[in-house]
Amino acid sequence: MNNDTSKPVVKRESKNSIRVEFDRTPLLDRIRAKYFSLYFLKKAAWYLFRLLLLIGIAYIILYPFISKISASFKSPADFKDATVSLIPRSPTLDTYKAIITENGYVAAFFNTLLLSGTCAILQTFVCCLIGYGFAKFKFKGNKILFALVIFTMIVPHSTLELSMTLRFRDFDILGIVHLLENLGITDVNSLRLTNTYWPLWILSATGLAFKNGLYIYLFRQYFKGVPDELEESAYVDGYGVFRTFIKIILPMSIPMLVTVFMFSFSWQWTDNFYTTIFFTGSGPTLMNNIIAIPKSIDTSITDAKQYETAIKNTCGLLIIAPLVILYLFAQKFIIQGIERSGITG
Repeated sequence: MNNDTSKPVVKRESKNSIRVEFDRTPLLDRIRAKYFSLYFLKKAAWYLFRLLLLIGIAYIILYPFISKISASFKSPADFKDATVSLIPRSPTLDTYKAIITENGYVAAFFNTLLLSGTCAILQTFVCCLIGYGFAKFKFKGNKILFALVIFTMIVPHSTLELSMTLRFRDFDILGIVHLLENLGITDVNSLRLTNTYWPLWILSATGLAFKNGLYIYLFRQYFKGVPDELEESAYVDGYGVFRTFIKIILPMSIPMLVTVFMFSFSWQWTDNFYTTIFFTGSGPTLMNNIIAIPKSIDTSITDAKQYETAIKNTCGLLIIAPLVILYLFAQKFIIQGIERSGITG
């Protein structure tokens, strides 16, 4: 027996009878009771408020992209016409054609694809291995080393610019050239790795490249949530540490691997700091080299400053277009990787 008299109990039979009685009432009365009640008006007002808020936020975020995309299709006559705002009156693809044919977009695309892809693969595997070691192995100095990894995330990259430039301009493996010079052998030269992919490949393979501290942190957080029983079962079956990592840990870490690969690939794709340091003019054409005004475009016939800005924005759109397409196919793995890393709580 229910002793609580403050909340009346409505049985299922009563609900059904109320529903039947409501369905039997005239249509006009049902509409008035359902859509003109205070509860419905409050619910509709709250829904409308959220809708307008989301539309406003989306407009603020998307408007710069929409305006840049619109300007990329404008002709010189559209820039002269003050009445043309977002929708071009004489849309054209001349700007895209000039950038692709004259600025070396195709060569920059494949060179950057090679560099970003190889660096992303190296960084993903190396950071995964390091993060697994921090998460699953207890050794002396573990916390100190991990604190140094976190410290690399906050060190300004400009402080390392001179040292990295000198290191890879006269690359001396383990000081061998310096040792030979001290022994009187002076006809041995150090390696000059600038204007090649090797500096970025070496940094990626050693876990010292751009954002590697963040990737190690992501993997460590992910592997801390992996049950130890999986590894113990593998050890019982005769697996070693490295074989367990390859056969058990990596296959179950696909979402996190894809997430870190995407981060590494996209940041390397749009990198301007490291490529400016290591590629000083005679290196391969990369994506940041295509940002220029094509010679066939005459900017003197219209507002030069506005037109040149639109052309450079079009270069930026062509640079990020492959990343947008890539993210459309990999967003599910990215969401899963972030959720399982434990960063969101």
